[in-house]
This record gives sequence, structure tokens and C-alpha cells, in this order.
Amino acid sequence: MGADAFREGRVTELLNKLQSQVLSQQVRLYACCARLQAQTDDEALHDLRIALRKLRSLLRPLRRQALCAQLEQAAAALGESSGPLRDLEVLAGELQRLGHDHLARQRRTHLAEGYARLLDSLALQRLFILLDDWPDNCREARSKGEWQVGRKRVRKYLANQAQHLATALRDPAHDRHRLRLLIKRLRYCAEAYPRHSDLSANCLSGLRLAQAALGDWHDHLQWLARLPSEPDLQPCAALWQRHLDEAEQKADQALQALCEHFPEASQAD
Repeated sequence: MGADAFREGRVTELLNKLQSQVLSQQVRLYACCARLQAQTDDEALHDLRIALRKLRSLLRPLRRQALCAQLEQAAAALGESSGPLRDLEVLAGELQRLGHDHLARQRRTHLAEGYARLLDSLALQRLFILLDDWPDNCREARSKGEWQVGRKRVRKYLANQAQHLATALRDPAHDRHRLRLLIKRLRYCAEAYPRHSDLSANCLSGLRLAQAALGDWHDHLQWLARLPSEPDLQPCAALWQRHLDEAEQKADQALQALCEHFPEASQAD
């Protein structure tokens, strides 16, 4: 009975913290939407996507719980639909930085319309409905004994993600896109659940460096991919190609350094 009560207390503790952190991200999302509506700054969409990322990182390890899966999927849908808009923001900023003001202005003319579509989207409405219902739904699931996941699920998820990353890092034909995704998943989940993560500060620093290098590589790759359909970007092509090659080298160096923190499974056992 004592062990059961102890486990029950651990589950309750995790759920209470989860509810508190979900509420925190909900408040951030509402604030970001208000900033987007008023167009007060250039970081509103970026901050909204960070809040979505943190929300998903909290929920991903617990997706066996239906409530968590449902909310995580809704956050993922909004993240996917807002991605192209954020890509356009980043491109406009890059063009502005390079002194191509007229090219930047042309891209920014589409942003206001994009913000309005995002704010009126079904994806955003669905997410806020689920967030509004989340506290009551959690209490109901808990009272009915339907809340089954706990800290062991988080630890297992983190261990599995670390193993997936260790394997992918050593794949001779590694896919940088997949590695970027694996790194983001592991890093953000470890930051969401620091008490359940075994990753050292140096390891987290290595993940951040690799993610930044891969992000730089990804941006330049995306910009170059636009050239066939947006020929007015041609003046940037040579510079972007040179920076892509440099970013690719830096990314591979950062990925190689990560191998030290993520040994192969046979070595880790």
C-alpha cells in the first residue's frame, strides 16, 4: 500500500507540473497572437513557434495518454502551417541584411496577409479549444483513474531519442534533415524535463551548437531552392552557395563532436 501511494504521489506530482507548464505556454501563445494581430514587432511569430515547440516537448513523451496525444497533434498542425510564413520572415530579414531592400519589401508585403490567415485558421482555433479544455479534461481523467503515464515514460522517451541520435550520427549516409529533427526533439525534451534527463551541460551545449549549425545550413539550402521559382533572388546565389558549403562543413564538425556524448548502444551498455 505504501508503494502504491508513493507511485500515486509521483504521478500526481508530474501531472500537476505538466498542467502548470501547459498553462504557461497557453498564456504565451495568447500573448504572441495579440502581438501578431497588432503587428507590434518582428518576433511575434518566432516566439509563437517557440511556445509551440515547448508545448510539444512537454507532451511528446506522454503521447500514450490520449489527452497528450491530441494536444500535441494540434500543436504540431499549427507548427506545420506556420512554418512557411516563418521561412518568409527569415528570408526577408536575410535580404534586408544583404542590402536588397526592394526584394525584402516584396516579400514582406505578403506577411500581413499570412498573419491574418494564421490567426483565423482552424488549426489555431482547434489548439486553443483544446488548451481551454485541458485542465478539466485532466482532472476528469485523473479522477477516473485513466491517467496512466508518469516519469518512467519520460525517462524511457529520452533514452530512446538518445539512442536514435547515436545511431543516426554514425550512419555513413546520414541525413542532415533527420539529424536536425532528432537533435531538436532530444534537446527540447531534455530542457522541458531537466530532472528526468541524464544529459550533461556539455552535452546540451553540443546539441545547441549542432542545431544552430544545421539550422544555418538548412536556411541556405532553402533559399537556394527558391531560385527556380523566384529568379529575382539570383544576385544572392553565389554568396548563399558559398555560405551553404561553409555551413555544411561546420554542421558536420558539430555532429562529429556529438559522437563523444552519444556512444553506440553496445558501448553504452
